[in-house]
Amino acid sequence: MTEPESAPQPSKVFPVSWDQFHRDTRALTWRLAESGPFHAVVCVTRGGLVPAAIVARELNLRIIETVCIASYQGTERQENLRILKTVADSVIQLGGGVGKGVLIVDDLVDTGRTARVIRELLPQAHFATVYAKPMGRPLVDTFVTEVSQDTWIYFPWDTGLAFQPPIKEGGA
Repeated sequence: MTEPESAPQPSKVFPVSWDQFHRDTRALTWRLAESGPFHAVVCVTRGGLVPAAIVARELNLRIIETVCIASYQGTERQENLRILKTVADSVIQLGGGVGKGVLIVDDLVDTGRTARVIRELLPQAHFATVYAKPMGRPLVDTFVTEVSQDTWIYFPWDTGLAFQPPIKEGGA
């Protein structure tokens, strides 16, 4: 499998509030409601924990599993992904060993590096993210909002209230 080309450094910011994230995740769930049935949710930690909880509630799914992959250290992308915890065998077996009927949830697909690793674990699972960037978009089945590759999304769990400078300085 070839590695995707390097993603551009983020030059735009997209801050997301709790309210907006909840609305966007519910919109994702509306799309997913017609894609099932699903027997379990696998959330990609850490970013997938919050949307997976919302999706699981709305789709009335009780089996929730995690796959733990480290791809960032703060805002710096790590060169090598680290699988810290894989999917439990009991969930893999629900999907016949290939993920059929399993829903994978993450907050964002960026370059697709993490998604490729998870696709190898559960190739027939349905992969859903709230947000998608162009390099990773082909690897997910369902998403709500596409943002440009050079955008950094500030999720509500990563931020506090602070002054935001104008997008464009100057003016008349």
